[in-house]
Amino acid sequence: MVSQEQRRRQLAREKFLRQQQRRTAARRKARTRNSVIASVLGVVVIGGVALYSTGALKSDKDDKANASADVSASPSASPKAADPCAKPAAGSVAKLSWKKEPAMSIDTSAKYTMKLATTCGDIDMSLKASAAPHTVNSFDFLAGKSFFDHTKCHRLTTNGIYVLQCGDPTGTGTGGPGYTIPDENLKDTSLKGNVYPAGTVAMANTGQKHTGGSQFFLVYQNSQLPPNYAPFGTISESGLTVLKKIAAAGENSGAGDGAPNATVVINKATVTKS
Repeated sequence: MVSQEQRRRQLAREKFLRQQQRRTAARRKARTRNSVIASVLGVVVIGGVALYSTGALKSDKDDKANASADVSASPSASPKAADPCAKPAAGSVAKLSWKKEPAMSIDTSAKYTMKLATTCGDIDMSLKASAAPHTVNSFDFLAGKSFFDHTKCHRLTTNGIYVLQCGDPTGTGTGGPGYTIPDENLKDTSLKGNVYPAGTVAMANTGQKHTGGSQFFLVYQNSQLPPNYAPFGTISESGLTVLKKIAAAGENSGAGDGAPNATVVINKATVTKS
């Protein structure tokens, strides 16, 4: 026969164990709250690249597994801010895929720019054709095929790293063009002290070498990241203003890493040789 005192102690022990289990589960959930750079931000393989990682950007097309994000999770999502962006232009995402990287067609001695006409405003950037020829050639090819048109920028980080991630035709962090391109320009002079400065445009990847696809991230505030994500462009001042407007609206997880509250859709992407 169990005495009343023994029963009381048993119940107290069970309560303590339940509390410990809840606390352990809560800590684990906080560490793994976010599913890319990536992505940086690394996340896709043969199909694309997203930015879900431990303070970096990863992608996960093959296994759809989410890497943990090196950010401090909030206990609950913050109130959703008003959407500062316009409605997307009419049209739909093109379902395109290629088995291998396009043949080199750009002039690496020329200057190239890319314009993202988004629902939140135009984001203009200069591209580094000589330092990242494969990357710029791929973007020139994809933009020419309207690959990016009507696609959503699916990820915004607002804690630890400060980027907007775009370029996935599925909007899930797992899509891409069907091919991968080599890592380039990882020793760019702009990358000092493992910091990607505000205004950088870089590739997301799977966390493995040479796994960039079509997903990329736009840095709107200096971000601590290992130099594993190919920097291939620089955003204009007006483009940074647009990015900061998007960031100010926040993201939907409340943890500093999720889909942007702003409706960020690339109505049209254009690469121009000048």
